[in-house]
Amino acid sequence: MVRRPATVDLMLFATVVIWALNFTVTRYALTHGWHPLAYSALRYSSAALLFAAFTYGNERSFRVGGRRDVLLLVLAAVIGVLLNQLTFVYAIKLTNASTVALTLGITPILAALLAYAVGFERLSRRFWVLALISFGGVALVALGSGGGITGNLAGNALALGAAATWAAYAVLVAPLMRRYSPYRISAIVLLVGCLPLVALAVEQLRRQELALGFLPWAAIVFATLGPLVVTNVLWFRSIAIVGPSRATLFANLQPFLAAIFAFAILSERISALQVAGGLAIAAGIVLARRPEETAPDRLANRPALRSSP
Repeated sequence: MVRRPATVDLMLFATVVIWALNFTVTRYALTHGWHPLAYSALRYSSAALLFAAFTYGNERSFRVGGRRDVLLLVLAAVIGVLLNQLTFVYAIKLTNASTVALTLGITPILAALLAYAVGFERLSRRFWVLALISFGGVALVALGSGGGITGNLAGNALALGAAATWAAYAVLVAPLMRRYSPYRISAIVLLVGCLPLVALAVEQLRRQELALGFLPWAAIVFATLGPLVVTNVLWFRSIAIVGPSRATLFANLQPFLAAIFAFAILSERISALQVAGGLAIAAGIVLARRPEETAPDRLANRPALRSSP
């Protein structure tokens, strides 16, 4: 008898599908009239207000104790929102959605390496070998993205930058997860991070044409409510029920679902090199995990680490 999926499984699968679809939706929006910074600024400022209202309704407070925690949250906002969005939207603008999605699959490996660099974690020799395999996968994704290694060099580099900033965000908020709820951390980070993002976007917002038609507007509404609001709630609640390890099994599907959506909706070509690269990245992450949690597990599974920019 086939077991019916539990409600939490459906919640996790819906979360990953929304995250994966966000790459295609963002690529469509940026190629159909939205300026990159205008798109990100409207998206993040709207999501920040909505998620802050939801969090305050549940917790009745945004209180943070201690100057060190405040500084960590501000730094997390600058890196996890401002720098991440600058790299993400321009990567999507310059190269394929599938390339960006597959490259972002290396985020857990980068998080572990950053944690090692600041002394949070110790890494085994086995992990270093698997990290090299994953980085080889990134190179294959870049080579297979079209036009050779130089064809989308800027887009590929920015995609790697988006993965690195997301990994740095995970490392920064890790100590805060012991003292505050993931809802409070995300709400504060969104509110603080959207301010400099909007400031940088002023010129593009001023020049932004608003008569774009239904689909470009539907794209930004989806990209705001889905990946930044709804999935935060689903992800955090799911982790509270089943724990981070099981949730991460679903999150590992995201790069490949994103590539499938880009192929089906945008008719993006997915080369054999990109498939091989995506598999190498995934293999490096999956094999780096052991029954006892390793650094990639601990950092990639932090509830405050959302898996889609």
